[in-house]
Amino acid sequence: MTNATAAKYPQKVNTMNILILNGSPRKQGITSQMLAIMQTEAEKRGDKVETVTTNTLKIKPCIGCKVCRTKGKCVLGEDDSQRVLQMMQNADAIIIGAPCYWGNIPGQMKVLFDRIVYGLMRDTPRFPEPLMKGKKCILVSASTTPWPFNILFNQSHGAIRALREICHYSGFKIIKTLERGNTANITELTEKDKQKCKKAIAKLV
Repeated sequence: MTNATAAKYPQKVNTMNILILNGSPRKQGITSQMLAIMQTEAEKRGDKVETVTTNTLKIKPCIGCKVCRTKGKCVLGEDDSQRVLQMMQNADAIIIGAPCYWGNIPGQMKVLFDRIVYGLMRDTPRFPEPLMKGKKCILVSASTTPWPFNILFNQSHGAIRALREICHYSGFKIIKTLERGNTANITELTEKDKQKCKKAIAKLV
């Protein structure tokens, strides 16, 4: 960490292991740009950051057998879902970015979360037990729908709502959400967008 970075984050003592889950299939899309800025900012302050693009993962869909709920292990063969789950377990914080698809998260990201539910929460006779309790989380979404309709009509807001549901029952502490609308008309983030991403990382202390 440089002296300038140390001065910018004087309260930061220990580095963090941060996992970024990028649900966008577009490497230069707005969601990917937002996550890249966050990764750069986190690395500047000395954090270790790993990024997983869910669109590149080889994952079989969940078959709904529910065996994992009692055995704590998926009956399907080993694939990338178990690898990502282990990365989530080892991380101190998670950043999840998902462009809006039909008011929700992209299918491949949903398949990932379906397959690792046993590692995120445990069924109990009364209420689900969160298995990721104590880990911080930032949620990011982008939508072609212009602001404020991306929020009012549950477009980017719908994707964030789906991620909130997963994070709530998993035990993640959501410290910041970012939503960017009207992405059909832009190819690059504005300076204001970039500053929002940097400020979000600053909350991971």
